[in-house]
Amino acid sequence: MVFGTIGIVLSLILLMYLAYRGVSVLILAPILACFAAIMSGIGTGDIHVLATYTEVFMGSLAGYVRTYFPIFLLGAIFGKVMDDTGSAKSISYFICEKFGKERAILAIVLACGVLTYGGISLFVVSFAIYPVAAALFRQAGIPKRFVPGAIACGAFTFTMTALPGTPQIQNAIPMQYFGTDAYAAPVLGIIASIIMGTAGVIWLQRRAKAAMARGEGYGVHKGEEELEHIVEETESAENSGKLPPFGIAILPIVLVLVVGLITSKVIFPSLDLSYLSKYGTTATKVVGNWSLIISLVISIIVAILANLKRMKNVLKTLSDGVSGSFLAIMNTASEVGYGNVIASMAAFAIVKGALLGISNNPLVSEAVSVSALAGITGSASGGLSIALQALADTYLRDAMALNISPEVLHRIASMACGGLDTMPHNGAVITVLAVTGMTHRESYADIAMCTAIIPVITVAICIVLASFGVV
Repeated sequence: MVFGTIGIVLSLILLMYLAYRGVSVLILAPILACFAAIMSGIGTGDIHVLATYTEVFMGSLAGYVRTYFPIFLLGAIFGKVMDDTGSAKSISYFICEKFGKERAILAIVLACGVLTYGGISLFVVSFAIYPVAAALFRQAGIPKRFVPGAIACGAFTFTMTALPGTPQIQNAIPMQYFGTDAYAAPVLGIIASIIMGTAGVIWLQRRAKAAMARGEGYGVHKGEEELEHIVEETESAENSGKLPPFGIAILPIVLVLVVGLITSKVIFPSLDLSYLSKYGTTATKVVGNWSLIISLVISIIVAILANLKRMKNVLKTLSDGVSGSFLAIMNTASEVGYGNVIASMAAFAIVKGALLGISNNPLVSEAVSVSALAGITGSASGGLSIALQALADTYLRDAMALNISPEVLHRIASMACGGLDTMPHNGAVITVLAVTGMTHRESYADIAMCTAIIPVITVAICIVLASFGVV
């Protein structure tokens, strides 16, 4: 048991450190899972590396892919379609134009929020938003080091985990464990979104104002000579038909949310789905995923049809979207496989007992375990999946005994995974810094405040509100 516990701790430390150093999770996860299994078997002679890899690790990985691949696939295709048609740029430019350079930070946060709430990958959003964000900040004289924080505030927080109906995977994962849908605990989600968004914008604005008062400006950065003309070029592109008008661009995003709401709340509940027992499942476990799948398919079709003249090659766009989904789901599925190997070890009983013993309130225990695992893995979806696969049944049982709605469990779990996940080794953090040309030293403090500290405080507030019956 002692060696097993040491193995778990060492493997987690190595996972965090080596991921930060840039080693692929696809390589790390199976190696460190097997390392932990070997450590667990020392002293007992119960060491079965190949069986651990093929039966536990790969079995868990395959199960995750089976459940969530359609959402990853359709989400990646949708993001690519919105990018290639110019819809993402059109939406971001429209919002930024309406708010102007005087409210540049608010404009960027809202633009990122609208795009991610519509189901566009935060990675696509980072690339689409950066040019206009840089142009606006330069015109307003706001130091460029605040650009990553503004993008992260809008893309990595409330629209990823809190706002009801968001089709992001972090909001989809809890559905199969708690029998909920994407609109679970709407009041809590809206309150949390207001807190996260407002606090993040206030923080960034105050920090930027203080920096500018000290005489700090946008700064001189290589390769940005074209920023002086980017807004004018964008307006010209929209007027010439290269970019879709805002109404056309926003339509697919509206459809994702509306179709998802109608299918999950009206259509599927009115159907007789008793036949699902033949497939070994129930309506509560699949309706949430089905609604997301339908809404994304319809939105992709509408986005393509509305922008056929603007798309150079529809088949290439679809193929690129498909290719982009593979790495995303395999990274997360590998982390889930790693987590299930750890959970299968006898020493994990100590870890599980510690997590469950944090509080008699399942919401507190759930929030801590999800957030901790998301921080260790550097992945919101990975940490969330690992925690719920190991502990969801216990949380649900305890919550029902205390008359806590499964919807609250869903929302707290989803929001908690979006807290400590943005540690320095997080892939999204590294990506947004690379896209903007900033470093951890220059911009990470503001990213951490907006995507880690404020969300953690928000989760704590929502747990208190839930104890008073807010759902």
